[in-house]
Amino acid sequence: MIQRIQTIFLFIVILLTGVLPFWVNLWSDANGNEIYANNEIMVSGIFYVSAILAMIAILLFKNRKNQFVLNRLNMILNLFLLGFFVYRSLNLSGETSVSEKGIGMLIPVFSIVLLVLANRAIKKDEDLVKSVDRLR
Repeated sequence: MIQRIQTIFLFIVILLTGVLPFWVNLWSDANGNEIYANNEIMVSGIFYVSAILAMIAILLFKNRKNQFVLNRLNMILNLFLLGFFVYRSLNLSGETSVSEKGIGMLIPVFSIVLLVLANRAIKKDEDLVKSVDRLR
C-alpha cells in the first residue's frame, strides 16, 4: 500500500541498496582505481539481497508482524555489510588496498536509518489496529 509511510521508506531502501552502489564508488585502491559494488561479488550480492528483502517487506503489507521481522533481518544484513566495510578500510595497514573511502560506504548507514523509521511506522500501525480491536 503506497499511502503508508513505511512503504516509501522501504522503496527508498530499495533504491539505495539496489541501484546506488553500482553508480557510486565504495572506495579507491592504491592505484587510484575506483571500486564499485559490481567489482566485489559478495558486496553486490548482499546489496541485492537487501533490496530483495525490502521489496518482499513492501509486498507483505497485510502481515505487519512478518514485515517487522523481515525489516529486522534486513537491518542485521546491513550491519554485517557495514562491519565488512569498516573491517576492510581499517584493518589494512597504510596504503596497501584501500586508499580513499568512497561515499558508497555510507549506504548501509542510510539504509539502517530508513529501516528503523519503517519499523517505527509499522509498530505505530500495529498499535492502532490493536487499540481499535479493544474498542469492539
